[in-house]
Amino acid sequence: MEILVCGAAGFIGSHLTRRLINEGHNVRAVDIEPNGYFDHSIGKLIVGDLRDPSFITEAVDRPFDEIYQLAADMGGAGYLFTGDNDARVMHNSASINLNVLEAASRSKSRRIFFSSSACIYPQRNQTDPSNPNCAEDSVYPADPDSEYGWEKLFAERLYLAYARNFDMAVRIARYHNIFGPNCAWNNGREKAPAALARKVAETPNGGEIEIWGDGKQTRSFLYIDECLEGTLRLMRSDWSGPVNIGSEEMISISDLVDIYIAISGKTLEKRFVPGPEGARGRNSDNRLIREKLGWAPSRPLREGLESIYAWITAEVALRDMPKNERQA
Repeated sequence: MEILVCGAAGFIGSHLTRRLINEGHNVRAVDIEPNGYFDHSIGKLIVGDLRDPSFITEAVDRPFDEIYQLAADMGGAGYLFTGDNDARVMHNSASINLNVLEAASRSKSRRIFFSSSACIYPQRNQTDPSNPNCAEDSVYPADPDSEYGWEKLFAERLYLAYARNFDMAVRIARYHNIFGPNCAWNNGREKAPAALARKVAETPNGGEIEIWGDGKQTRSFLYIDECLEGTLRLMRSDWSGPVNIGSEEMISISDLVDIYIAISGKTLEKRFVPGPEGARGRNSDNRLIREKLGWAPSRPLREGLESIYAWITAEVALRDMPKNERQA
């Protein structure tokens, strides 16, 4: 197939591009800048700004069998929930989605995937860390806890409107905290699995690590391989979504740190400090994805955490290595 991946230099986009190329598809990969995520040995990255209508017109210059739209201005809690980046997040992501949809429609590309987020769910359903409600039909009346969530919700409606008005097969997934090797881990946009793995890896035995909040806030985390499997199954199904793609293995942030400490073999203390936390509780509700796709993620969380901890430990060692030894 002829496939376009927007946001191909990002964490999920780079993994997706690699998988699609390995499947034998002809993939056009586009993003705003090259970085360490994208594997240039398997494909060429077309660099350009998806907020620029002229660039997206050049990128979508013919019908594509599939378009995956993963490009967005995003990050972890430290980037999304402080309020400092709200205008940038909303403007940049909305501009990208408007441009991509319009170009897809003009090119007669008829099947497009949009990566939404669990951040669209209402605050009122996520106050109890032991019993959050993230069923897909619970999203209205709308009340996301961040402007990032509001923008994603607007984008969902935008994609569904294009589906109705321009005969497009739209597929929408609400991702729940995707993690794995090659994710952001030290640039201010890292999410909890990478940030906490880095803290444990960096802290010497007997030391102390800081955790934002009281550690009782809960989440579920999905390993990248299962995210890709769910994404492709949804894209090639007859179900448009929106549907959750996430793990149902909910865990508190404090317990997540305990697993990393156990994996590391260290003895570390935890210190809880004020910081952006997001919702008190959030977990993927996988009833709908089981019903519509006959599949749901099942990989145990610890397996994924062991993988990303090993990768981040190696990255920390490489970062701290003297430059002359690193080049050698």
